Formats: sequence, C-alpha cells, structure tokens
Amino acid sequence: MEPERLRRRLSSAFRLRGLLLRADALKYLTEALQSISEVELDDTIENVIDAVEKQPLSSNMVEQSTVEAAVQECSQASDETIENVFNVIGAFDIPHYIYNSERKKFLPLSMTNFPVPNLFGTARDKAELFRERYSILQQRTHRHELFTPPAVFSHPDESRSKFQLKTIEALLGNTAKVGELIVLGMITQLKEGKFFLEDPTGVIQLDLSKAQFHSGLYTESCFVLAEGWYEDEVFHVNAFGFPPTEPSANTRAFYGNINFFGGPSSTSVKASAKLKQLEDENENAMFVFLSDVWLDQAEVLEKLHTMFSGYSAAPPTCFFFCGNFSSAPYGKNQIWSLKGSLKALADIICEYPSIHKSSRFVFVPGPEDPGPGSVLPRPPLAENITQEFRQLVPFSVFTTNPCRIQYCTQEIIIFREDLVNKMCRNCVRFPSSNMDIPNHFVKTILSQGHLTPLPLYVSPVYWAYDYSLRVYPVPDMLVIADKYDPFTVTNTDCVCINPGSFPRSGFSFKVFYPSNKTVEDSKLQGL
Repeated sequence: MEPERLRRRLSSAFRLRGLLLRADALKYLTEALQSISEVELDDTIENVIDAVEKQPLSSNMVEQSTVEAAVQECSQASDETIENVFNVIGAFDIPHYIYNSERKKFLPLSMTNFPVPNLFGTARDKAELFRERYSILQQRTHRHELFTPPAVFSHPDESRSKFQLKTIEALLGNTAKVGELIVLGMITQLKEGKFFLEDPTGVIQLDLSKAQFHSGLYTESCFVLAEGWYEDEVFHVNAFGFPPTEPSANTRAFYGNINFFGGPSSTSVKASAKLKQLEDENENAMFVFLSDVWLDQAEVLEKLHTMFSGYSAAPPTCFFFCGNFSSAPYGKNQIWSLKGSLKALADIICEYPSIHKSSRFVFVPGPEDPGPGSVLPRPPLAENITQEFRQLVPFSVFTTNPCRIQYCTQEIIIFREDLVNKMCRNCVRFPSSNMDIPNHFVKTILSQGHLTPLPLYVSPVYWAYDYSLRVYPVPDMLVIADKYDPFTVTNTDCVCINPGSFPRSGFSFKVFYPSNKTVEDSKLQGL
C-alpha cells in the first residue's frame, strides 16, 4: 500500500481509540507495516493498538518507543506457539489485574498506583482484598441481562423484568420504608449472633427471620445479592442469591485477549488457532489427578506401582500429585522421612522407562506438608527436600498451592485444601434443598469468583496475594483436591472435579482427556 494512504489509515485507527501518534512514531509504524498485505492490515493494526494500550501511557500522545515495543510484541506472538503448549504457573507468578471502574477496564498493576505485593501486607492490602473481590463481582453482575438498564423505547414488560442494584449508602439516608430492593454486599457478623451486609459505601444490619436461601453455601465473608425491604435501619431479607456467574467466553468478549491467567503468552491462549489445532489433534493427551498421596505408606507405593504398570504402554501427558505426602504429618523426622519417600517414588518411576521419558510430574503441597503454616497461597516444598527426586526425574515440577496449568488453549486451576467441610461448618444457614453438597459447593466457588470465600480467621490468606486465588475468568477446569468424597460437576462451562483422598477412598483418582473435555473415574481397589 502506498505510504501516504497507509499513514492516513494508521492515524484514523489510533484516533478511533482515543490515541494520537507523534510524527516519528507514525513514520516508524508506516515503514514497519509497509510489507503487510491489504487483507491482514486491519487485524495487524488492531493488534498493535491493543499492545500499545497494554503499556503504561502517561497521556494519549503515543511515542515512538511505545510503538516499537508494541510491534516487537506482535512479531513475537507468532513465534510463541510451541513453547506455550504446557505451562505450570505458580501462585506468585500470576499477573495482577485491578478493575478500574472509570475506564471499565482491567489494568495491570504496573499501570496503577498500587505497590508491588509483599508477603508482609499493610492495612491497605487487607481493605483492598475485599474491595477488589467486590468490584469484580459488581461489574460482572451489572453486565448480566437481568441488571442491564432497559432500552429507552423498550416494551413495558421488558422494563419490569429488569432489576437495579442499590448501594447501602443509598438506603442509610431513608427514614421511610423502602421496598423491593436488591443489594450486592458481603455477609459479616459484626456483633455476636447478628449479621450485617457490607459494601464499600457502608454497613447495614440484616433481619434473616424470613429469608429464603437459593442454592449454594452461604458463609460469612461471601458476597450475596440480598432482596428485601429496608425499614428502621434494618434490611429485612426476603431472599438471598449469589451473583450470577459468567462463562469465560462472555468475559473475553468484553475485555479482549488480556492474559488474566498467567504464563509466557503475552495474550490469552484462547485466541490462538494454532494451539487449538494442536489440542484437537493430540487426542491421546491425558492428565491423571491424585490427592493425599501418602508416600510413607507401603500400600500407597504398591498401588502407584500398579498404576504405572497399567499406564506404561500409553504414558499420560502428566501426573498431578497433590499432598499431603505423609500420613503422619508431624514429628522431628518428618522432613527426613519425606526425602526418603520421594526417593522411593523416583525409584518406582525409573522402573518404567516409557513413563520416565514421556510423562511430566507436578507436585502440589497439602495443608500438612512441611512449609510455613496454613496461610495461602502456599509455596512449593523446599528445594532441599525435592533435590534428589528432581535429579532422578527431570520432568518434574514442585509448585505452589494453588497453582495453574495451561495446556494449549485450556486453563486449569488446581487447589489442595479440605474446603467442603470447612464451608459447610461455616454456613450462615445449611442448605435444605435436595441438591447434593458438591453442586452447592461448585456453584458457590464459581459465583464468588474466589477459591476461599471464607472469613480470614477460618482460611488465612496473604493479603497482598489474594488475587492469586481468583477464579475469574472461569477456567476450563477446576480441581479442588479435598478429602471429601470424589465428585465431578459441570457448571458455567467449567468442569469441577475432586479426585478424593487416594488412600481413604479405595485408591480412586480422576483422569481428564483435554481434547474432548471428558473426565473418567478410576479406582485401584482390588487390583
């Protein structure tokens, strides 16, 4: 394309996005895109502008250095495919995006005035933790069809079927009774036996005597949509529901190809046609999930022997072993015995050369494994414990709890925590509906967009790293390794599984086939 015409096209494309190109930046970009065919030009310009917007811009005037970095990023994106097939992402490596309500966008931490996260959090970190959880759920709820404002000339019936979210601040000034309200807020117990609803604008006391609870596990510190009326400084609740979930495809349609999940790719792997093709072609890909792999028990090692011999003819892509790795978690010899147990496992793996060469092994620590207490996210097992194993089995990764796995275009979150019982014990009111507990549990986690929607004294979190426990956008698969009975539940296009405790559940485990997203229940009992 002739340079003058290309220059005009570039200028108008940037202006449409509210950006202005300096003369030197425009000249550089014209030269860089000169060789691109007419067919691909529009997409390339869009990608360059997306890359520019990701960078911290001090004004809407775009410098040459910014454009150079954007062009470089776009040219790298095409070479990234092969190294992006399988990645293990630790909790401390997950990118931190903060929702900006003015720009209605998620901004990377570097483009905000927030400090870099620190394990020793400040009071501000604790406040921001709940504020960020709230703002994510609020923007998601506002986008739901029930809460979007009706069109100006819409049918009266359509207007009536729409709801409007109120803030607590809007209620506190009212002296008269206000009926038919819906408020998004967090359940807290500020006084013994009295529940309150809290949002960034204020706190209000709740009367739950007539409240109907929709399906889910309603715990303190979880966010709810409360429907009812307000009178005499008390909010009388008719019904409690959770904020509606949103499929990952809808979130991405709204926010583009931001890589919320983490990993080496500069944009979301969902947008990669090459990775999707690889995923579909590799029908033999198989992930095996086990939890509570007690390596100090002879029977467990014997069953692992049986499992490896069964899989040696067709080795799985990856084995995921979740803790606890010892049946007796405490004592002065714990670390020494865990080293010996890992050495025994490495010897078993080495007996099966096909698995040793072809399969990967990912280890996620459990709540009672050696480490710095029960605060989440939890770092990997210490290097001095795992060093010998890693030398014997080079394709092994010891990662954090929780962790994330990216395989081709699929996103998987793995979390080892006995969470089901903990949430049931901390319910404001235990569910009475006949839906089984796993369905209630999965609905709660996905609606809250968070792995531990519990008070911090029940499930402590490093305040500044709370974002690493987000379940937003919804992943393709969520693995909650829990000692509760094994289950497989699908909700909002997300497959949620619990492999169950390997020794306690008759040596059961789960197998996942990514090419068709199916889960298989497996058991070694009686073999």
